[in-house]
Amino acid sequence: MPTSNAAVMDLQVTKAAGKPPIVVTPQCESLGEGIEWLEAHQAVLKDELLRSGCLMVRGLPVRDAADFARARDVLLPRRASYKEKATPRTDFGEGVFSSTDLPAAQPIRLHNENSYTLDFPGVLLFGCVIAPEEGGATTVGDMREALRLVPAQLRERFARAGWLLVRNYSELAGLPWHKSFATDDPAVVEAYCDENVIGYEWVSEGELRTRQRRSAIVTHPVTGEQSWFNHFAFWNRWSLDPDVRDVLLETYGDDGLPFDTYVGDGTALTRDEVDALNAVYHQVTMRETYQPGDLLMVDNILCAHGRESFRGDRKILVAMGDPIELSACRPTTEPSTKIFEE
Repeated sequence: MPTSNAAVMDLQVTKAAGKPPIVVTPQCESLGEGIEWLEAHQAVLKDELLRSGCLMVRGLPVRDAADFARARDVLLPRRASYKEKATPRTDFGEGVFSSTDLPAAQPIRLHNENSYTLDFPGVLLFGCVIAPEEGGATTVGDMREALRLVPAQLRERFARAGWLLVRNYSELAGLPWHKSFATDDPAVVEAYCDENVIGYEWVSEGELRTRQRRSAIVTHPVTGEQSWFNHFAFWNRWSLDPDVRDVLLETYGDDGLPFDTYVGDGTALTRDEVDALNAVYHQVTMRETYQPGDLLMVDNILCAHGRESFRGDRKILVAMGDPIELSACRPTTEPSTKIFEE
């Protein structure tokens, strides 16, 4: 395998409208050769990731979770954990998970992983073991561009007040608290919430409600660029399918939704305003059909990610690395358990 400095500098990146940048590797006869190529090109791949926010590496013989873990160890030697879990995943061990176990028919909107925690993965690595028959791309979107496209009035409100996440944990909708916090001990949950600036209350039948205010805009600690970084539209009630929203409201009441979001000052956005935010995500969305062996690197601050619905078998693995503390990202609003007041 070529490993000279000249070969590294000659890395060819294909960029096309509506697609993430793609690098096609030389043909590798074995995973060992593929790992050598990754090791030789690690620095230049990460440079391109910082420029573009995401990067697909195509052509490596990554066939299972063990192969994926070996590639991850090169690209993401510093692992990051998945905190305050919100969706079901299969754990394959060694920090390798399924990307999500949500139903195939359910698309997943663009979002930044763990945008509601005080530290989060800086980079995500997705790996395709089985490509679906149709659909199923991991969608990505540049959040620097998204920030520029957010209507100015909304951008100013979020820059000043941040965003507020309210979660209701139950066995019937979303995830129960013992799965989200990986403990059966309420005292451990309370200690975690106290340490991580999360307000909490125990409601009927031992169910938990939390609220946390976070910055909606952060600055990348390496590039110095600001990004739109939050789950506001992702978990807002107006982003739900109307039939699902009606059932949830009828079942749990106005303050009992599994997830809901507000501007950090406690005010709710109108449906039109949330639609405007979702239109921004739609405008910046990129996608590429998976091929077996594909690796997709995503800078979690510069790019959001999601998932298309799909048909057929699909096995996409994910690993998280390069953990970053929110405090290193110059948040425009400090974390709090309370609404923002001037």
